[in-house]
Amino acid sequence: MPQRIFVSRLRKYDTNQRILISLADFQSRSVLFSLIKEKSVEDLARELKIPLSSVYKKISDLEELSLIEQMKEIRSHSGKKIKLYRSRISKAEVTLKNLEMIINLYPN
Repeated sequence: MPQRIFVSRLRKYDTNQRILISLADFQSRSVLFSLIKEKSVEDLARELKIPLSSVYKKISDLEELSLIEQMKEIRSHSGKKIKLYRSRISKAEVTLKNLEMIINLYPN
């Protein structure tokens, strides 16, 4: 009889699992695929109607997984630093075959 695997037992550092969790989360997915062109966190929050704090958290998580990258930092007219981010992928495919998970990420 095959052994049952529970998500809670998977290692936290399993990158495929963490990417899958991010892709399954609607807000993370919205942020990721809204960054095909570079944008600021404030622009994303306004565009997606998501609280600014949530966008910062999603950006941090996606950046840790190397799914997005900071492209540059600019200064506003008032002198505030504004970071611009861009998705490193334009498409993601997940295949589950038996107990094996294959994630294909296509560059942006």
